[in-house]
Amino acid sequence: MMPNHVASTRRQFLARASAAAVAAGWPGGKPAQAQTFHTKLHKAMIVGPVTEKVLEPIKAAGFEGVETRELVDEDRAAHARDIAQKMGMRIHSVMRGWAEFNSEDPARAESSFEVTQKAIRAASAYGADDILLVPCRVGGIPMPDPWAFKIEFDPKTLHVTRVVEGDNSKYEAYIAAQNRSTDMSRKMVEKLIPLAEERKVLIGLENVWNNLWVRPDFYKAFVESFDSPWVKSYYDIGNHVKYLIPPQDWIHMLGGLIIKLHFKGFKLNPDNHGGTFVHLRDDSIDWRAVRKALDDINYNGWGSIEENGLPYEEFARRFDLIMEGK
Repeated sequence: MMPNHVASTRRQFLARASAAAVAAGWPGGKPAQAQTFHTKLHKAMIVGPVTEKVLEPIKAAGFEGVETRELVDEDRAAHARDIAQKMGMRIHSVMRGWAEFNSEDPARAESSFEVTQKAIRAASAYGADDILLVPCRVGGIPMPDPWAFKIEFDPKTLHVTRVVEGDNSKYEAYIAAQNRSTDMSRKMVEKLIPLAEERKVLIGLENVWNNLWVRPDFYKAFVESFDSPWVKSYYDIGNHVKYLIPPQDWIHMLGGLIIKLHFKGFKLNPDNHGGTFVHLRDDSIDWRAVRKALDDINYNGWGSIEENGLPYEEFARRFDLIMEGK
């Protein structure tokens, strides 16, 4: 069941989003005063291969590290780690990305598991803290609109009993797919924990745009169900905007489960239903509230900018404004 405070903040989100431009010091609003925070955010960009040529302009723009998509063998990962370290930078995370743990083809599910093992080994050799893992996804069946979800689930099995108010018959296939995805993902991630512990690499679960675990209480329950210090949340701030629960409320609910962050912008449509990805701070996110929420939960960690199209210097400037609470 969605907590009352989550439901109320969802209703308030449109008003918050429309006021965010002024509050955050965006174009048209007055510059915001800097706040004092006791936590620090470390800024990174997402890259493919890690080479000196790739890292040079990122470092010159003021970034401290990168997150890589490259799932290379351990020798190549160790070489990339050495390159980064000599430049005073870190490869802080490995983006494993989409897995297929819920595939009805056992061979595809097992292949996906093996790729994830490779990602953990690569992360260890890169000197990274974690991998980002999206356990699986569903689609091609009737699903609720992002703003219509009202999920009820069994706290023990995490099986969903309803996903919207009223008649749920239209979404029976989705409910079945959600429950199967939960069962299969829990099975596969549990099998990964021993390797994660051996290599000292956290498994950061990301859940959005895969149409699964789309509410903060449900997502939190899913991550907590592993009861393992090696399974945590990789939280993407921009990805959650379309669900109309403000990112700062997700952050407060997830708290210490969050090990890493992705930063990107998402601008809601005028009717508050759907929207589009835009550049960081050109969006519907109240970044001052997000920064305060991160301070509230004592988040000292990395934030990777997951977008392109602007110079690195401009991305760094926008990230620094967020870090300063402006």
